[in-house]
Amino acid sequence: MQQLKQLVLTQPIWLFVIAITIFFSFGSPHFLDVQNFKNILVQTSTIGLIALGMTFVMINGNIDLSVGAVVALSASLAVGLQSEVGILPAVVVALAAGIGLGFVNGMIVWKTGVDAFIVTLGAMIGVRGLVFLYTQEQSFFATNFAYADFGMSAVGPLPTLAIIFLGFAALMHWILTSTIHGRNTYAVGGNREAAINAGIKVGPHMVVNFMIVGFFAALAGVTLSTQMGAATPNLGRDFELWTITAVVLGGTKLAGGSGSVIGTLGGVLAIGILRNGMNLMQVPAFYVLVILGVILIAVLFIDRQVGRKGAQELRT
Repeated sequence: MQQLKQLVLTQPIWLFVIAITIFFSFGSPHFLDVQNFKNILVQTSTIGLIALGMTFVMINGNIDLSVGAVVALSASLAVGLQSEVGILPAVVVALAAGIGLGFVNGMIVWKTGVDAFIVTLGAMIGVRGLVFLYTQEQSFFATNFAYADFGMSAVGPLPTLAIIFLGFAALMHWILTSTIHGRNTYAVGGNREAAINAGIKVGPHMVVNFMIVGFFAALAGVTLSTQMGAATPNLGRDFELWTITAVVLGGTKLAGGSGSVIGTLGGVLAIGILRNGMNLMQVPAFYVLVILGVILIAVLFIDRQVGRKGAQELRT
């Protein structure tokens, strides 16, 4: 009970998750079905995987807008190359493409000093163009049914995709809280100049985090394509917005230096529960966007007010 109380105090997004879970449990008789919760985990796994990497990048004080395009590219490569090289090599190429693009983004941000927002905005446009060139504006369909079967498979009571998401969430939480890389992530985002003075190699460190989010965006593209048994050039549209929303709702500051994987997990589940619950209650989908927009603005406003109050206290 004490741990639950501490979680709510340090991660207020979980209070919101509990509140909407209770609300939808009364609003729909099917919401509390075990199968529905499995569906929520699978539906949120795609955005959730990207959000894990985005948490590291945003705590660093950066952002990556190219993740949606990377999802489309990795899905297209994973499905499109299957008939030529087989499933496993195609997936490896897809993941390597995501890591490689993350490396390029990180190197440009490091070596040029250009803001990550601008660099990754350009990457988003460029990579999306590459996807259309590679696919010739056509959808690709998996030739091996085992690929699509993987997306529908389960290990015991849990869907495989949910296990992958939750497993990586646990791993990234451990890295962020218990390793030198995690501590350096907070240090670089909190005060870059102080991090440099402390001997942290800020540039290479940021590149690693961009590679991490590139990997997770590529993995999300692969897992999403296994659910569909196909890949389309428009896959991943607006994923960067959903991901950033989930991470910010989870308490990660846009300015960097603060955030957690536990909070991000809460933000991802909040979005998934809202979308699922409103769908069960037959509420038009655009209302979800309105509600999330209002919540996001409120969170940013409160965060800004708290930040101002803290700064005033420090000055006095």
